[in-house]
Amino acid sequence: MIRMVLETVLHTLVFPGAVLVAVPYLLQSSGLELYAFSSRYLRVLGGLSLLAGIVLGLWCTRNFIVLGHGTPNPLDPPALLVRAGPYQVVRNPMYVAVGLILAGEALTFGSAILVAYLLVMVVVFHLVVVLYEEPTLRRSFGAAYEEYCRRVPRWIPRVAWLALAADGTEHRR
Repeated sequence: MIRMVLETVLHTLVFPGAVLVAVPYLLQSSGLELYAFSSRYLRVLGGLSLLAGIVLGLWCTRNFIVLGHGTPNPLDPPALLVRAGPYQVVRNPMYVAVGLILAGEALTFGSAILVAYLLVMVVVFHLVVVLYEEPTLRRSFGAAYEEYCRRVPRWIPRVAWLALAADGTEHRR
């Protein structure tokens, strides 16, 4: 358990640290800013997005360790398919957390270059999930992962009545 926690801390500092701290800092300090915007409301929204992303990311990491018996490190992934907590709402909540943090940074700093970076990262995340992670999870967990994919959307949570309709259950008001 201690090894998993240490591995998770290291993995959290290296990859997310680069994506969430180093690259945004370098972009902001590069002089490449396309357009700066400022609004107290956007800064507040950015702060809320940052907070939501951090909480969601920590919750997902905890579930990987406690429920999945693994880490977020791709070299030591969870041994069990994690389907609880935020994983009941979307299949990739860690990436959603990173997106929320990047959006929060862009809004807080009023930076169009960070908005552009966020959009690039969203495309990269989607490609990683579709081309690598999903095929790997299908091989590892088989029918259980297929059933999970049918029940839980990849990125955008379903509204309750849409989920019922998608499952073939009639929704009544």
